[in-house]
Amino acid sequence: MKKLPLAYLLFFAIVMPSWLIYMSTQNGFSFYQEHWPAAVTMFFGSFVAGATSEGGGAVAFPVFTLLLKLPPPVARNFSFAIQSIGMTSASLLIISLKINVDWKAIRLVTVGGIPGLLFGAFFIVPLISGPMTKIFFVSLWLSFAFALYLANRKTGRQTTNGLGVLSKTDYARILTFAFVGGVITAIFGDGINIFTFCLFTLYYTTSEKIATPTSIIIMTIHTIIGFMLHVFVFQDFQPVTFRYWMCAIPVVIFMAPLGAYIINFLTRETIANFLYITTVIQYVGALAALRPPVPVILISFGIVVSGFLFFWWLSTVRAGQPTRTAGYLASNQ
Repeated sequence: MKKLPLAYLLFFAIVMPSWLIYMSTQNGFSFYQEHWPAAVTMFFGSFVAGATSEGGGAVAFPVFTLLLKLPPPVARNFSFAIQSIGMTSASLLIISLKINVDWKAIRLVTVGGIPGLLFGAFFIVPLISGPMTKIFFVSLWLSFAFALYLANRKTGRQTTNGLGVLSKTDYARILTFAFVGGVITAIFGDGINIFTFCLFTLYYTTSEKIATPTSIIIMTIHTIIGFMLHVFVFQDFQPVTFRYWMCAIPVVIFMAPLGAYIINFLTRETIANFLYITTVIQYVGALAALRPPVPVILISFGIVVSGFLFFWWLSTVRAGQPTRTAGYLASNQ
């Protein structure tokens, strides 16, 4: 008998009736007249969030800022809000079905990421302009996709099913990446998942099949904290963001866990290919929507090249070092 995802079903049983009561009693269905793009966007975005290391904000942020022309703070807050439903749903499904994740990675990233999220929200976000926020977002992830693609083209690439035994330097490295990822998440409403995914797959050679559900749980923890931060501390959760959120809830609560369920049956190469495609589409779409001036394009290319060199260095720096003994998987698993 197959195991039922009881934690997810309980979450669904709480969220959907609450949503339906609000929408029915507060004329909430009228929100769809103007804010229907949120539901359409997150139909695809939440599936990507559940199926890859990119959170729902990786789709929502560029669509909201580039196509719908909404300010980055609105897109960021929407990302936090909608991921609090979608990513939580996907995480509860992963936990309920006992899909393999690396709990050591989750604990370490949480310890380093939460301070980074708080630092970024209070001190970094006020310093960053809207246009550069958009360009930095898509450029950084494109550079990672290039590096992962080249790393996977290596013949006989071996992958592990977890971090294994770590040295003090490893702990410091992971905590540093988590802190930076937390800062990135404070800016975009998304980021610590894929930034630490870069470290785990490229440097620690963790299989994408393990790193992906691990990154989903990591993002869930940070998105809930980010959501609460903007609702209760900064109190800048805009009414328009709330309306977009309401429109997208019934979509993400289905599609995000569906994505998380499907990846359980895919090979790591298929998951990686899906990641490449979505990242390239985001970047091309951003350039088409923004039509940035030449200086901004040059900055974007600089970010792509610099990021690629950094991520490629991560994938090669361990060459020649002794192979860790922690649970190797077959290279094609």
